[in-house]
Amino acid sequence: MEIQQFHIAGINYKKTDVTIRGKFALNETQYLSLLQKSAQQNIKNVFVLSTCNRTEIYGIASSAKELSNLLCSETKGNLEIFEDLCYIKQGKDAVEHLFSVASGLDSQILGDYEIVGQLKNAIKFAKQNGSLGAFTERLSNTVFESSKAIKNKTFFSGGTVSVAFAAIQFLRLHRHYAPSQKVALIGTGKIGKNTCKNLIDYLGFTDITLLNRSDEKAEEIAQELGVKFAAFSTYKEEVKKADIIIVATNAPEPILSKEDFDKDSRKILLDLSIPSNIHTNLKTLSNKILVNVDDLSKMNDETLKMRECEIPKVKSIIKEYMDEFYDWYKMRKNAPIIRAAKKTLTDINLCPWFQSLQPETLATEEQQAVAVQKAVKQLAVKLRSQQQTVGCSYIETLHDFIAHHPIKQ
Repeated sequence: MEIQQFHIAGINYKKTDVTIRGKFALNETQYLSLLQKSAQQNIKNVFVLSTCNRTEIYGIASSAKELSNLLCSETKGNLEIFEDLCYIKQGKDAVEHLFSVASGLDSQILGDYEIVGQLKNAIKFAKQNGSLGAFTERLSNTVFESSKAIKNKTFFSGGTVSVAFAAIQFLRLHRHYAPSQKVALIGTGKIGKNTCKNLIDYLGFTDITLLNRSDEKAEEIAQELGVKFAAFSTYKEEVKKADIIIVATNAPEPILSKEDFDKDSRKILLDLSIPSNIHTNLKTLSNKILVNVDDLSKMNDETLKMRECEIPKVKSIIKEYMDEFYDWYKMRKNAPIIRAAKKTLTDINLCPWFQSLQPETLATEEQQAVAVQKAVKQLAVKLRSQQQTVGCSYIETLHDFIAHHPIKQ
C-alpha cells in the first residue's frame, strides 16, 4: 500500500463544544458495528479514537470521505455536520497527527497522558475484531514507544493535570466547597475512580457514595477506596441527598435534568461525561452550579507552564520515532523487489553456465549465501536512500554481483 492511502477524519475540542462532540461519540456496541461495516466495505486498518475531547477515525481508504461515511453511519450526528466541522489528514500528515495525539501535544489539557490509555484500548479493540493490519499495528506500536520515551525523558506529563484533577481544582477554588459535604459520584470507570481518589487524597472528603450501572463494580471500588456505595437504581434519591454530584458515565442521553432536583436546594454538579449526561436545563435553576469538561479544561496552573517549556523536546522525540517508522515503511514497500533480487541472485548461482565459469569467491554454498546476502543488503541501502529508481538499483545489484566475483583463469 501507499502511505497516501492512510487517512484520518475527526472532530475535537478546537472547533466543537461538548454538545456537538457528544453527537459523534461512539460506545463499544457502535464501535463493533462500525468495524464490521468496514470489513464489508473493504476499508482496511480501521480504528476509532472516541474520548471526551475528540472522535477520530483512522484507516486505509481511497479517500477520507469513505471514513467519514463509515463513522457517521453509527453516530447521532449526521455527515453534513461532521464534514462542516471535521479536519482531514492524509499520508505523512495523518501519521504525524497520531504521534501528536498520543504524546498529549494535541490534548485539550496539554500533556494529558490519559489519552495513551484510551488510544491503547481503541487499538486493542480493533485488533481483537480483526481490523488492524501490519501498517497500523506497526504504526501504533511505534507511537506508543514514542509516548513512553516522552514520559520517561521529559517533564511533559509531569505534575497533576487531567479532567479528573481539574474537577478537584474547581472544587478547591469554589467558595461553597467544604470537605464535610456529601458527594454522589456516578460512574466508576477510570475517570470516575481517579476523581474519587483525588477527592479523598487532595480534599479530604469522607462522605462519598459511588454508583455504577454494575452495582458489583461500584461495591468493589468503594471497598478498595474506603467509601460507600449504593445501587444504581437509587441514583436519583442519592443525588437529592448530596451536596456535590459528579457524573462520569457513558450514557447516550442525560441521566439527570432539572426535574430531578428541588428548586431551591444548593448543588454543585460536575459533568465529566461525553456526551453530556447532565442536562443543561439545570443551569436555569437557582443555587445550581453546573460545569462540564470544556469548562474544566480552561483551568490553568504552573504545571501547564512547565509542560509548555518541554514542547521542543517532545517534538524532537516524535521526529526520531517517526523517522524510524518511515524507515520500516520504505523497507516494507521495497520488500517485493528485495525478495525478487535475492531469488535472482540465488538462481544465478545455480545456473549451469555460471557454475561452469567457477568464480573463485563462490566455490562453496556458504560463500554463495554470504555473497547473496551482502548484495541484498546493499540493494536495501540503495532503495532506502531513494537516490535512483528501483529498476536501476535492481539492475545495478545484478551487475555488481557478477562483476565483483572474478572467474577462474
